[in-house]
Amino acid sequence: MNLNKNDKQVLVKVQNLKKYFEVGKDVYLKAIDDVSFDIYKGETLGLVGESGCGKSTTGRTILNIYKATEGTVEFNGKDVHKMNSKDKKEFNKKAQMIFQDPYASLNPRMLVGNIIGEGLDIHGILKGEERQNRIYELLELVGLNREHANRFPHEFSGGQRQRIGIARALALNPDFIVCDEPISALDVSVQAQVVNLLQDLQKQYGLTYLFIAHDLSMVRYISDRVAVMYLGVIAELAESDELYENPMHPYTKALLSAIPIPDPDMQKSKKRILLEGEVPSPINPLPGCKFVERCQHATERCREERPELKEVKPGHFVACHIFG
Repeated sequence: MNLNKNDKQVLVKVQNLKKYFEVGKDVYLKAIDDVSFDIYKGETLGLVGESGCGKSTTGRTILNIYKATEGTVEFNGKDVHKMNSKDKKEFNKKAQMIFQDPYASLNPRMLVGNIIGEGLDIHGILKGEERQNRIYELLELVGLNREHANRFPHEFSGGQRQRIGIARALALNPDFIVCDEPISALDVSVQAQVVNLLQDLQKQYGLTYLFIAHDLSMVRYISDRVAVMYLGVIAELAESDELYENPMHPYTKALLSAIPIPDPDMQKSKKRILLEGEVPSPINPLPGCKFVERCQHATERCREERPELKEVKPGHFVACHIFG
């Protein structure tokens, strides 16, 4: 399936990606179950969905932290999961990750300067005074001071630790960064600061982001396009404003109806779509639509045949039998 129908340059192409975890003899947890999408150079693609839907696993499989069970991930035209050692080392420089927990992702026994400079050491890029100056430059770039290089992670607030994680991700001048819920562990007052920092860095360095989150309001703010994930599959994908103003998939509509409105009167009159039933198990799921047990529009076809992600409007893709 080719989701690219314009002249934008595709940096990351994900096609028919699957990631299964064996949890018993011939029993598999299907964390990613046939996912396809493109990420264009210089854009932010938001990836949203409930906890456990496979968002983080998708990000880690794209970066080759997890090996794909099936399918391909191409970065600049090269299959990430079939690279030789030389290409893999170059890919590891050009693709980085910002982790969800800014404390757990930082080695508590290392000084901040060494945490940021670790990638430089591994790839043998800078040494001595040049290395130290690069670390100072990165600290100041993310809003910290050069004297912070000689402190340990526990001496910082959550927002400051996430800035250290961002500095580490930028150290090797990457083209692509997977932001794995980078603001979910932060106070609300700090979240906007970190998101604004990411946007400023994107403009300054032409970065491309996969922004994984469950905060739908923040995703709309930062993303050019948004993909909605449900139980290992993409339910809907469209430009950010189009998806939020004209959601088509029943699951997307339910998600968006849960976004609070900062006006008490409007919030009271807002109609909330409540989903009934439990999220099905991702272990050996049934063959039909994965949303069928919670969808008020489900038919017998939905139980027997999984809907494909199809373009129903220019640039707007939906996986639902309602649309053909």
